[in-house]
Amino acid sequence: MFSYCADPDTLGTFRWFSCYLTNGVHMSFYLSFIKVLALLAITAPVALAFGFAGAMSARSHIPPVSWLGKGYIAIVRGVPDIAFFLFFVIALDQAFEWTRHQILCPDWTDPIRQGNDFLVCAQAKLPLGTSPEWVHETYGFFLAVITFAIVFGAFAANVLFGGMRAVPHAQLETAEAYGMSRRQTFWRILVPQMWVYALPGLSNLWMVLIKATPLLFLLGVEDIVYWARELGGTKTSKFTAYPHGDWRMWYFLFLLVFYLAFTRVSEIALERLMQKLSHGQATTGGEAQRKEATV
Repeated sequence: MFSYCADPDTLGTFRWFSCYLTNGVHMSFYLSFIKVLALLAITAPVALAFGFAGAMSARSHIPPVSWLGKGYIAIVRGVPDIAFFLFFVIALDQAFEWTRHQILCPDWTDPIRQGNDFLVCAQAKLPLGTSPEWVHETYGFFLAVITFAIVFGAFAANVLFGGMRAVPHAQLETAEAYGMSRRQTFWRILVPQMWVYALPGLSNLWMVLIKATPLLFLLGVEDIVYWARELGGTKTSKFTAYPHGDWRMWYFLFLLVFYLAFTRVSEIALERLMQKLSHGQATTGGEAQRKEATV
């Protein structure tokens, strides 16, 4: 906030906007972009780990493990994202509180479920009622990361499972013929080549993950969509020092530009990664690189 912002009614157009766009509420709006980027940075590797574990389970030779992996892929992929997000966040929160309740309040005699109410002792609540605001926000963000990771991990598992099956089986047989164990064949032959076949699908999944970040708004996290709606709505002098009309269109236009720019940068980075992984591989991309090198 600039020194001349003390009395907004006396400001010209340029100074008015400079004060309006740098007030404390707008700083929360700008920080919410960092929150979205942090969600992507944390969720992507965690979802990939879930996906890799799910794909390994799905191709396991042990029937119960294989059923578990294939069931995870089928169930999560078959449920609409919004329904899963709204259900799983509540279920996960109650599971945490129920566990804490069993440990911290063993003498509790009342039923936890009383009709539609879920009641645990005060010590078991997450976060505690006396916790500062940042603890509540961090806990909500933590639940969002886990939910995103589980949902998109199922899609990643399906992509990685397909990538594993795309690796020529003859190469696996050759590795075994040279005396490699099943574990060595998996980690030295299958996994390195799997990424070449899986990356196009994972690239699309990354784009979908970017576009799914506004679902944070549904989970109660104050993300960029929340602040765009709040700041863009009509404001009168009774509620703010910077009254304005309905500016939501301009705020959401800014979000549109942000997402378009971010996806474009992602496309360029993923294309370069694909070229690097395709080098020397017996794939369409690898063959195209060899032809270019001989010209």
